[in-house]
Amino acid sequence: MIRLLLADDHPVVRAGLRAVLETEPDLEVAAEASSAEEAVQLAAGVDVVLMDLQFGEGMHGVEATAEIVGKPGAPRVLVLTTYDTDGDILAAIEAGATGYLLKDAPPEDLATAVRNASAGQTVLAPAVAHRLMNRMRTPAEALSAREIEVLTLVADGLSNQEISKRLFLSQATVKSHLVHIYAKLGVDSRTSAVAAAQTKGLIRRG
Repeated sequence: MIRLLLADDHPVVRAGLRAVLETEPDLEVAAEASSAEEAVQLAAGVDVVLMDLQFGEGMHGVEATAEIVGKPGAPRVLVLTTYDTDGDILAAIEAGATGYLLKDAPPEDLATAVRNASAGQTVLAPAVAHRLMNRMRTPAEALSAREIEVLTLVADGLSNQEISKRLFLSQATVKSHLVHIYAKLGVDSRTSAVAAAQTKGLIRRG
């Protein structure tokens, strides 16, 4: 029996997932978490955590993923979200997620993904796999995880000085990242860089 933890701040989503997954004879929903902090507390003793990325206030799903997988005997974490930007995908994978699925996945695909994740196999939604393949095909044009992080903070309205403090980088390093970002996106301003990145699906809109 594969024991599951559903981590999502929407009760309706958790109820829907439970209804779908518990029709499978080898899957059992052992616990539910409405916050990332709660997911970290409840993760011990389950085999797979289905983790949303956005929980409103408090800890982010990526932070929770890193904390969960960093403990001895940790369960697998399968991200289940609506976001398919490069920034979200890379952050989740770097945090140690075994897989990355989108919430529009068919029920049978979800059950199969849970079984594969439990077995330690990497599970990626087709759209996510496509984005990662495109990054590999055009590495010179792809923004690094750090560049995406910097640009996300630019989109949030932070200055270079504020970004340097947030990411523990020198302001010169932040400027260097921005120069590389501009070159890769073919733009010459912060506003244009944010717009281009949002259009390309590198960072979230709004």
